[in-house]
Amino acid sequence: MNGLANASSLFFLSAGLSLIFGVSRVVNMAHGSLYMLGAYIAYTCASKLGGMLGFWGGLVATAAALALVGTLIEVLLLRRIYHVAELFQLLATFALVLLLSDVVAALWGVEDLLGPRAPGLRGSVEILGHNYPQYDLFLLFLGPVVLAGLHILLSRTRWGTLVRAATQDRDMVAALGVDQAKLFTAVFALGSALAGLGGALETPRQPANLGMDLSALGDAFVVVVVGGMGSIPGAYVAALLIAEIKAICIGLGTQHIAGVAFNFSKLTLVAEFIVMAIVLIARPYGLLGRAQGMPRHAAAMEDPLKPAGQALRLLALAVLVGLLAVPLLAEASPYTVVLATDVLIAVLFAASLHFIAGPGGMHSFGHAAYFGLGCYGAGLLLKLAGLPMAAAIAGAPLVAALAAALFGWFAVRLSGVYLAMLTLAFAQIVWAVVFQWETLTGGSNGVLGIWPPAPFNRAGIYYLLVLGLTVLGVLLMRRILFAPFGYAMRAGRDSPLRAEATGIAVLKVHWLAFIIAGSVCGLAGALFAFAKGGISPETIHVSRSIDGLVMVLLGGIHELAGPLVGAPVFTLLQDSVMRQTPYWRGVLGVVILVLVLVFPLGIAGTIAAWARRFAR
Repeated sequence: MNGLANASSLFFLSAGLSLIFGVSRVVNMAHGSLYMLGAYIAYTCASKLGGMLGFWGGLVATAAALALVGTLIEVLLLRRIYHVAELFQLLATFALVLLLSDVVAALWGVEDLLGPRAPGLRGSVEILGHNYPQYDLFLLFLGPVVLAGLHILLSRTRWGTLVRAATQDRDMVAALGVDQAKLFTAVFALGSALAGLGGALETPRQPANLGMDLSALGDAFVVVVVGGMGSIPGAYVAALLIAEIKAICIGLGTQHIAGVAFNFSKLTLVAEFIVMAIVLIARPYGLLGRAQGMPRHAAAMEDPLKPAGQALRLLALAVLVGLLAVPLLAEASPYTVVLATDVLIAVLFAASLHFIAGPGGMHSFGHAAYFGLGCYGAGLLLKLAGLPMAAAIAGAPLVAALAAALFGWFAVRLSGVYLAMLTLAFAQIVWAVVFQWETLTGGSNGVLGIWPPAPFNRAGIYYLLVLGLTVLGVLLMRRILFAPFGYAMRAGRDSPLRAEATGIAVLKVHWLAFIIAGSVCGLAGALFAFAKGGISPETIHVSRSIDGLVMVLLGGIHELAGPLVGAPVFTLLQDSVMRQTPYWRGVLGVVILVLVLVFPLGIAGTIAAWARRFAR
């Protein structure tokens, strides 16, 4: 019964996300923020007004307020960028995550806020000898009621028919004369209202806090992908499955099997991601999902990648000379050298992600797994195996490559959002193992004392080592892209059927590309471990994967210079804004929104387009 109540909460959260993606194809990263905002608004209504009106009236007011917020987001932001690639829409909604997080912190503070119990449902009922909360019983029945209401709305009304039609073939819906702008706005408003209602209903059960957005977003994505993108019944079935598995794990607790103690409660950290990985491997489009139809309009052809001309090579040489001169600032400004080292590591990390996301067309939401495995591989080889720093750095890419080979074998068989979510599932599984395997990884404390020996213990010398390995890694990936392997990889991205017909083993090529990207990312992780002197599970967290995507998208996913521009811009922006104001996330979000609107192809991509237009 606990699982059924939790399933209702998961369903309210994920149903709106499924609706929004099914119609508009927008991967709304701000959905968790709308859920969090709903919790805070409901808390305010319940605590300030009090009584039946404050709580139950607050639920209605919260849903209405979030519908208005969703409408403003769709009209003022998303409507301006529907024509750009889906990943840039993701970047814009991620900027909203940063902005809304600081808006909530400024209005309500940083303390957790637990709302009052629901008037009329404050007691409990006895079921099978156990006291069960009346409010959880209410949630248990409310989930199916909302599901039935959505089913009637989508199947028995003209508006619902248009929504289902747009989910299947929105190009044909537009050709029939339907006003897509109004349809998208209405769907976004309804999805936002459901997210806000889900957050509001949770206020008596858990405190409203600033961490709700990302945790709720992860749960929503898992439920939507397991159920099938755009399927409301699928979202409920997936929510039911995941919530019941978690409840069973908690109920089992610690069990002894063959004399060995197994703590099933710890599986709740990763249960939903294990379920998602299994479902996507067995059924790539989710439990009740279906393959998305091909768009009727021809996709715009991208300008092919070309080797750098003489002007670009001279510019790259000038930049390299400038980077070589950075250690001269070590005495006057030691922090400049430390920051420059962080920038170079970020460049290598972003370049490895761009290698598979741009030319390979494989969008990974879990690239931090290989970064973190590189960190832990280098750290544990140094601390436990007693290897020197050079051997530890050399071994780290091999550790990451083994994981990339295993995960990539399954991931390359999927595409689009499903591929991205499977990589996220694998990354979260790795994070849970690292977080809980305390005897090897140190758990939440991580591994400390990973310092480079002389002469690399001097910031300037270590910076030169990082510079050399970063340049080597970037040039190696660039060389691969202009080799026959790189052309085969891009052929498999642009037209897999034609590539297979010409004899290219597309899955094998993409799998090898996955391994190459994971190896280079592992090298970046090893350099990060020695730069910071310690590692923690934070290196594998989903937030680092999102940071990598932001770097790639800011620079431009279709330009080789994209990660080389996006990583420094994002790292320097984050560092400078963070030191200027406690609300740095909001300021950074506004800056990213401006960059998305001004540079819809990314900074490097837009500049390259301007240059080509000027040349013509």
